[in-house]
Amino acid sequence: MAEERTRPLLLIADDDPELVGLLNKRLQTLDCDIVTASDGAEALAKIRELRPDAVVLDVMMPRMNGWEVCKAIRADAELAGTGIIMLTGIGESLNKMTSPLYGADDQVDKPFNFNELLFKVRKLLAGRR
Repeated sequence: MAEERTRPLLLIADDDPELVGLLNKRLQTLDCDIVTASDGAEALAKIRELRPDAVVLDVMMPRMNGWEVCKAIRADAELAGTGIIMLTGIGESLNKMTSPLYGADDQVDKPFNFNELLFKVRKLLAGRR
């Protein structure tokens, strides 16, 4: 069981280390703690261990794609309340259609407007506290 936290916890999962570093740095403006993962299997393991309030998942990652991770989160009763934003460059219409099918709360398309992502993450975290 995750220990009681005073700040929300956000997990960022993407296989692009530069993007993870940028997101980690830019999302520090939120009043939350951030952990990262570089592939889907690592993300799911950290989600199960740390129980973050929300996750930002890239769709195209090695070992498990973001949709598989999203589906696993929603299938686990202890994790089902985790906020999920899918982040992908697969195309806006495909992301908009597919992400809700796997249970994502929202989606953002690459290349993305950082202010849009910040707004969506802030909204998701506020709804989980």
